[in-house]
Amino acid sequence: MNRRAFSHHLVASSALAGALACLSPALAHADDAVAFELEYTGDVLGPIAGANRQGEYLDNLDIAATFDMQRLAGWRDTSVFVHLLNNAGGAPNDRAGTLQGVDNIEVTQQGARLYEFWVETNIGAINTRAGLYDVNSEFYANESAGLLIAPAFGIGSELAATGPNGPSIFPSTGLALRFATQFSEHVSGRFAVVNANASVLGDADGVDTSFDNGALVIGELTWAGATSIDIGAWTYTEEQGDIRLLNGLGDPVSQRALGAYLTAERELWMDATAFVRLGVSDGDTTPYNSGWQAGLLFTNVAPSRPDSQLSIGAYQGRFDSKFRANQRDGGIDAARAETGLELTYSDQVTPWLRLQPDVQIVFDPNGDRDREDLWIAGLRFAITPFGH
Repeated sequence: MNRRAFSHHLVASSALAGALACLSPALAHADDAVAFELEYTGDVLGPIAGANRQGEYLDNLDIAATFDMQRLAGWRDTSVFVHLLNNAGGAPNDRAGTLQGVDNIEVTQQGARLYEFWVETNIGAINTRAGLYDVNSEFYANESAGLLIAPAFGIGSELAATGPNGPSIFPSTGLALRFATQFSEHVSGRFAVVNANASVLGDADGVDTSFDNGALVIGELTWAGATSIDIGAWTYTEEQGDIRLLNGLGDPVSQRALGAYLTAERELWMDATAFVRLGVSDGDTTPYNSGWQAGLLFTNVAPSRPDSQLSIGAYQGRFDSKFRANQRDGGIDAARAETGLELTYSDQVTPWLRLQPDVQIVFDPNGDRDREDLWIAGLRFAITPFGH
């Protein structure tokens, strides 16, 4: 990033921080029937080896509110959730030239969005959500991976790469109906039907209500114990185009997109938690036929810093033979996988400011064996006016 652009972003960040500080007293004293959340996240991130060494600044503003409709309107066991996003800045994922990305707040289309807007209520023992819904908020997610910045730790690449324009995850969601229930003390489950075309207010086409591309159907079972385990499966109601095979008219052959995944996490000792995630997919409609992520989260890293956290993680997206054949057709020495490692440290330096330095290395970036290892370094900061 050039000095002028970097200076401009610092001025903008300072102005926003001041505005958030002014807003916080008013929002903090809002009626208890409305709970507000506000966070500004900024990243300075870029390659330091293996690609053009140039940092990028990008940011993410989250404004969310949960409305207790029983207190506000007398609707029993009902709440409404609204989540707004604004994203701006550079594109370190594009600069790094990897397939799975290196920064989880980068977006393709910048600007403001209505990210989520759903109503939640209980129908007997079934908890229901309806509206614009982020699948990754409850499916294919584990808390101990949440500190890591690489996108693969958010949702497995073999699922993230599906759908006409990506599934209903950050930064664009789709209309959904989600059901959840508790079967026993340790076993719970959830099931969702989600518009395959993820599009919200702020996107070019606004909220899609047609379901012309069908729906993503996903289900997950959870065992909550000393080791927490999630087992999930997903598919689309409409077939999608094969990434290589063509029919007699020269169009992609239609294939069924489907997959399954498993996540597990366990507290190893007082301040350390381990996680592992495995996913598989058809491999016909995306570059990936499988993938995995694993890591450790340490809390209270420094005795004098109770909010300090350290996380180390590894991930791999494994490519299908069809994608590798496409790579070879393009003159690339195709690798079987793209693999990454990440080390990150986070500390709450004030009640409203969190700092997080981050280092990553990617092997065979873009699935190209001829590329040298890619090193990424950066700093994330998060401003939370209400405190963490």
